[in-house]
Formats: sequence, C-alpha cells, structure tokens
Amino acid sequence: MKKIGLFVVTLICSLSLNAQAREYYQLKIYTFDTEAQQQSTDDYLKNAFLPTLKRLGIENVGVFKPHPKDDGETPKQTYVLIPFKSIVEFGLLDDTLAKDKAHQETGKAYWEAAHDNAPYKRIESIFMKAFVDMPKMEPSKLDGPRKDRIYELRSYEAATENLYRKKVDMFNAGGEVELFDQLDFNAVFYAEVLSGANMPNLMYMTTHADRKIRDANWKAFVESPEWEKLKVMPKYQNTVSRNDTRLLYPTEYSDY
Repeated sequence: MKKIGLFVVTLICSLSLNAQAREYYQLKIYTFDTEAQQQSTDDYLKNAFLPTLKRLGIENVGVFKPHPKDDGETPKQTYVLIPFKSIVEFGLLDDTLAKDKAHQETGKAYWEAAHDNAPYKRIESIFMKAFVDMPKMEPSKLDGPRKDRIYELRSYEAATENLYRKKVDMFNAGGEVELFDQLDFNAVFYAEVLSGANMPNLMYMTTHADRKIRDANWKAFVESPEWEKLKVMPKYQNTVSRNDTRLLYPTEYSDY
C-alpha cells in the first residue's frame, strides 16, 4: 500500500511539474463601434491594465491592432495576449484587478463607464495551453518600425476532435514547429485552444519584419522538402477544415 501511495504522489508531482512547464495564454479581442471607444480602451490598457499586470509579475503582454485589409478597411479591434504560468494565476486575475485600488483608480474612466457609453462593443476571450514543443512564449525580438511588422495570428479549425489532435501532433512530433523555427518565422507561441468560439482549433503567432518578408518566408515554407513530405503523410490528411489568418501590428505600448 505504501508503494502504491508513493507512486500516486510521485505521479501527481510529475504531472504538476509537467503542467507548470507549459504556459497558458488568454487572448482578449476587443471589438469597437467607434474610434472613441477604441481610444478609451487604449488609454485603459496602456495606463492601468499593463502596468498592473507587471506589478503582479505578469510580463510580456502583447497588444495588437489589425493591418488594413486589401479593400482598405480596417477592423475596429484590439488584441491583447496575456501569458500565465498556471490556470490558477489566470483564474485569480479578474478578482485581483477588481480589488486592486491603484488599478481601479488609474482605470476609473474605463471601469465606471455608463451603460450607454461603454468603452467597447464586446470582448471575446480565448484560453489556450502552450504546445509541448514550445512550452513558453518567446516575445518577438523584431526592432523595426512597429507599423511595418507583421504579427500573423492563425487559427486552424478541425472537423472533429480526433482530427484536431492529429494536427497538433503534426506541429509537435511531425516537425512543423521545428520547420518554422528553421525558416526564421520568429514564433511567439503555439497553443491548443481550451476554451473559445471555434473549437476544436489550435492557434499560433509568427512574426515578420514586413509584408514582403512575410510572403517570402511562407514561400520558403511551402516549397521546403520537409513540408512537401509532411503534408502528404496519410495520418495528417484532412486535419484542417478552416484557416483563419489575421495580420496584426503591435501598439507602441505593447511589450513587443
């Protein structure tokens, strides 16, 4: 009995350590009706939210805006990517912010906005767990003009949970993460979506100095011998039913 008990304790500790090794991410997508709403939320994120997160020990928070689409229109959105060391840290954040007097005071205009003068239309929240092959976020080291940078956020949806798992395996065991790394895609994260509107799906973000370099990187990827071999493997067929790609750039107050 003692041996069984020791085994269970060891197993739990091992699973706990393994879980801690893989970060969790929340992606908050703010949608706005007006420029005034967007400015109000920008002010809050810059002056209250990000400084409070840093004070709480949560760093490397990315804040992004959409690049204009080819038709010239720009979606009124702001993307906030927050890394967490554990589910517990994520679960405690909202209550901590609500009780933090300094945060409440600095973000007063945002927190006390009237029902008919809200600082946003809606907020979408996506919660993720980092891939095995990239367990921790790596903030982009690009240092060129922020407006030129391409932060490419991709969501790969699958028709079933089983096919989704195969696509995750394709990134990890299949070597897709390694290939992106070899071709200097400067990935920020790869993650399994645990909660969101488009499950089952995975998400990842790569970064490029500008649109031209981004296009050249993808050309190198699709023409690489590794991808030519990987994409035809029978076990990885039909694993993506929809690819949602969003091209973003970091705000001036984003951590990267």
